[in-house]
Amino acid sequence: MNRSVRTALVSAVIGVTGCTGVKPAGSMGAGPVEESPRASLASAQPGLPAFASEEAFEAFLAHWAEEAGKRRREQQARHAEMLQSSAPMPPPAPASVAAPSSAFEPPSAGSITNLQTPGVDEGGIVKRHGDHLVVLRRGRLFTVRIGGDSLRPVSTVDAFGPGINPAGAWYDEMLVAGDTVVVIGYSYARGGTELVRFRIDGDGALSYRDTWHLRSNDYFSSRNYASRLVGETLILYTPLYVNAWNIQRRDFMPAVRRWSADAGPDDFKRLLPATRLYRADENVDPFAGMALHTVVRCDLGGDDLDCSAVAVLGAAGRVFHVSADSVFVWTTRHGGAAANSSMLVRIPLDEGKPTALRTRGVPIDQLSFQQGNDGHLNVMLTQAGAGEGMWGEATQDGELALLRVDLGMFGDGRDEAPANAYRRLPGQVDGPMQNRYIGDWLVYGHARNPWARATDSKASGIAYAVRHAGAGAVQAVVLGHGVERIEAMGTHAIVVGSAKADLHFSSLRMEAGEVALAGVYVQAQAAQGENRTHGFFYKDEGGGSGVVGLPVIGQPHGSRMQSHLSGSAAVLYLRNRDLDLSPLGELAVRSAGTVNDHCRASCVDWYGNARPIFIGDRVFALLGYELVEGRIESGRVVERRRTNFAPSALITD
Repeated sequence: MNRSVRTALVSAVIGVTGCTGVKPAGSMGAGPVEESPRASLASAQPGLPAFASEEAFEAFLAHWAEEAGKRRREQQARHAEMLQSSAPMPPPAPASVAAPSSAFEPPSAGSITNLQTPGVDEGGIVKRHGDHLVVLRRGRLFTVRIGGDSLRPVSTVDAFGPGINPAGAWYDEMLVAGDTVVVIGYSYARGGTELVRFRIDGDGALSYRDTWHLRSNDYFSSRNYASRLVGETLILYTPLYVNAWNIQRRDFMPAVRRWSADAGPDDFKRLLPATRLYRADENVDPFAGMALHTVVRCDLGGDDLDCSAVAVLGAAGRVFHVSADSVFVWTTRHGGAAANSSMLVRIPLDEGKPTALRTRGVPIDQLSFQQGNDGHLNVMLTQAGAGEGMWGEATQDGELALLRVDLGMFGDGRDEAPANAYRRLPGQVDGPMQNRYIGDWLVYGHARNPWARATDSKASGIAYAVRHAGAGAVQAVVLGHGVERIEAMGTHAIVVGSAKADLHFSSLRMEAGEVALAGVYVQAQAAQGENRTHGFFYKDEGGGSGVVGLPVIGQPHGSRMQSHLSGSAAVLYLRNRDLDLSPLGELAVRSAGTVNDHCRASCVDWYGNARPIFIGDRVFALLGYELVEGRIESGRVVERRRTNFAPSALITD
């Protein structure tokens, strides 16, 4: 099974639930369903209303079921009339897709992960536990000892529990909390998110603890990570799409079960009481696609997995971001007729009451959000899109804007962000967009299609920068290459992108209210080997100096995306001296063939397989099943040693 099958399966689910914004046959042109009285919702405190009781929630669902029955009867009556008439059957009505509207009118210390928010670790494929690195790859967990100036494989276990058939499952992300390693995966066969816990001891030995299933739809995003770790608390975002045509099944309610060989559907224990289920928008048509946007919190340290949930019922399209104290979920009705088709929800991590604000447009990805220390939230927007599910960025369209709102404006979801909270930005969606907040700057730009051939390229690219808290002009910097990655180098920026068959690294100096191109390094016949945020790492050495690490591949032929899926060949290191970039060299893969690892699950590296790692003065490159250690001497990175931790020594050509 590969991701194309995964995408097809999810598309089938989306088709059933109406998540695409296309209404089921017979409902074209129908307006929002008449809702139960708002009095059935508890609203004693400022914030989104929750259901007052289980009885109120059941009455609400009964109202939906009644409406679904009414619509079915109307369809059947129309169908009977058509059969009795001699007139040919008219063609089906087209899907309701609105034309682009004027939507914008009136790292933590010691972490080896490239983090967006300090103190909020993100799920990934490699983490550190004391003297060991823990690696998740192709359905297995590995540990490699790096302490004591060593480099030695220690332990290997399946990333799934004993007795579980991993077929149809993807084990995507991993986190380490104390002596607990948790693997986060999604199983189509079992229909939900899997949380698999392992113990890791001081010697790096791994041992299986238990497996838990969370009822959910697939969380996969080509850009975002589903899991976060704050202290020893796992924060997990999952959508649960609501099928209003089959509401009686109740299989959209968040639930958890402990896995055993004889586990069945009845073993799921509901996590969400009605009084923790909130409404984001009264006017959303449930027959046009809705979801329970669910945030699950689990204490990873206990004997049992102690989890709680909060959910917001809203439109199915979504982009989410986790700050130090909140989960922000931007819900949107893709293809909806109303210009004001989005809602921004804030769910506190302390399990306080969610709040919301009506909005317009759609964020590019999770990097579009910044919760500042000044009490404001900044969000970069495109005019239209379906959110970040799967490869949702392909649906982005229209003009660009920056939304800046006071967090005090969030309330019960009735208020709308004022027109003056949106600031038009130059440019519009023209290829995949990238954006990043660096200090008090927002930097953005776009790249060419990742499936394009390596020789296809525009003559030049532009990076834009704007002070998000001020009224200064947006500044444009001509780069001569696309914008495929934007990262921070201290208080400045580095922009990475392709021009024809070469990979360009451009440093941007951002100070005194000005942005300027400071330095350029070109790696000939190369492309990024990893497009996720964790593929990049910058070691800040102070005094304007540091080291950049990024996986790269050669690309003399074919497309960059095809090359990416074939695996990374090397990690490239650059020296930054006051924004002047110079090559330190590469740590490259050595295995000439393919490892026959007898893979049973997650046999495509959708989350990448290569990472630069800096620990103290030591430099590492994770390259598939190889971990290479280097050292920087005389202005070059040179290999010290390497180890191969593949589960089989058999190499095939």
